Amino acid sequence: MKIAIVKLSAMGDIIHAMVALQYIKEAHPDIKIDWIVEQGFASVLEGNPHIDNILTLNLKSIKKDKSEFFSQIKKVKRYAKNNYNLVLDAQGLIKSALTAKLLGKKRAGFSKESIREGVASYFYNQKVEIAYDANTIDRNATILSEPLNFRITSQMIIDKKPFLFYQDEDAIIYNYLSTEKRNIIFVIGSTWESRNYPKEKFAEIANTLQENVLIAWGSEEEKQKAEWIEANSNHAKVLPKINLNTLKAVIAKSDLLIGNDTGPTHMAWGLNIPSITIFGPTPINRVYQTSINKVIKSHSKINHYKLNKNDFSINEIDSNEITLIAKELLNA
Repeated sequence: MKIAIVKLSAMGDIIHAMVALQYIKEAHPDIKIDWIVEQGFASVLEGNPHIDNILTLNLKSIKKDKSEFFSQIKKVKRYAKNNYNLVLDAQGLIKSALTAKLLGKKRAGFSKESIREGVASYFYNQKVEIAYDANTIDRNATILSEPLNFRITSQMIIDKKPFLFYQDEDAIIYNYLSTEKRNIIFVIGSTWESRNYPKEKFAEIANTLQENVLIAWGSEEEKQKAEWIEANSNHAKVLPKINLNTLKAVIAKSDLLIGNDTGPTHMAWGLNIPSITIFGPTPINRVYQTSINKVIKSHSKINHYKLNKNDFSINEIDSNEITLIAKELLNA
């Protein structure tokens, strides 16, 4: 059997879906799995032994150049020649549903009531029902298992093996990792400013823990914040610009990650590395809370169907609360 998984973006969503791969292979050892993804996120998937082919698209390029629409359609039709027995749309957007339709005749995806862009459900032969406000990881596990006639339980997800892999990472990270102190990664950025914990409080955490804190960044704005934290803490260092492969490596070799609700933070969960995810205007049921993966949430209430980008309640979270959890995880 040959299947195609359509999960185009974003990084955190891809990671949350990847947990299903090991259980798909366990239930169907001979299955062949291709994954269709936006090319900017392909390296998140690289190295996973359960994926046979990573097939990339650049749908984002259409926004800049409308003529790209035809070249991307052509690419999907070329992928369709792989003759998939089943296409699983784990995204639930119109663009992913259209991609799935072009890829194969037999398609499974979320029901109309289970996704924000309900029209997408009309492109599927098999529709999977699960509440839109259910745990994000459970939603991904369900859409990738139910059409294959098996079930991924919550306990299976908790007991998962690490599923992110890296190779030939940039050796520069070893100049930053300490052998004398615990290594803590800070992930200080995200897609919205209201999801970002204040740089001043990140500095407070670094100064209280007094371990080897390494700050990851992905944009010039994040780099400036990282440099501010470094300047205001004797225990923090700004990492150099690294790619996603090397980011996986440095997180895998750390003792703890503390970060906002964003893709790189979720890498720690995928690598079975202790983590603290800081939530403001987004729901904590985006993640699984385990003995080593903790969350802390502001007091604001969340509407799953309409997130409030003007909710800056994350600023109210006391850094001492985060430090206390960090000490517990480091000393466990």
